[in-house]
Amino acid sequence: MATTQKSALRRAEAAARLKKILPRLDKAHPDAKLDLDYQNPIELLIALILAAQARDDLVNQITANLFKIHRSAADYATTPLPAFEMEIGKINFYRTKARAIHNCCQQLVDRFAGKVPDNLADLLSLPGVGRKTANIVLGNAYGQHTIGVDTHVSRLSQRLGFTKLIDPDKIEADLMQIVPEKQRVRFCHLLQYHGRRVCLAKKPNCPACTIRELCPFPHKTKSLVDTTASSLRRR
Repeated sequence: MATTQKSALRRAEAAARLKKILPRLDKAHPDAKLDLDYQNPIELLIALILAAQARDDLVNQITANLFKIHRSAADYATTPLPAFEMEIGKINFYRTKARAIHNCCQQLVDRFAGKVPDNLADLLSLPGVGRKTANIVLGNAYGQHTIGVDTHVSRLSQRLGFTKLIDPDKIEADLMQIVPEKQRVRFCHLLQYHGRRVCLAKKPNCPACTIRELCPFPHKTKSLVDTTASSLRRR
């Protein structure tokens, strides 16, 4: 019982801090959005499969032409694999990704009349689609209230004390308990932008952080002025 009460108190504390954090991040990153270019669910799904361990800007370079050639799941499924590999050859692991996209789109044609499913279970049944990808599709293409845990969402959620867990699925479960339903997709976009611009993985720019005093991260970096003053005192 005591453990349950402590967990509830931690969630309440995290939710209270999050309520203060979100408007500050929204003001700091008003342009935050999903950085992959797409016009419909199939384009977003393809872009996300290509984006695994790859930069979004490189994915957008490739899909700019790819989406002109392939308009439907059937187009991807019927394109010979060697030809498709050449079309995405600039991306890392292009052979693996080509097979994943080919197999995924074949399943879309065979089982879903070429349409990208709008529910988690069906999306997860597709080759090459994990929970993060499925949630991003549901949240961004279908307007559902989901949380897609990518590296930025995972890292910042840990630093901000919203979770102590490492497994993305468990992090998602923790966040679902504290992030207001209608703000979940926006929450992900804000953490992604803050993670790229300020809260960097190796050296977060804490002095420039708009939510510094609300963040419990124990290894905050100091400003150059603070560092110089400390060095002078040691002398």
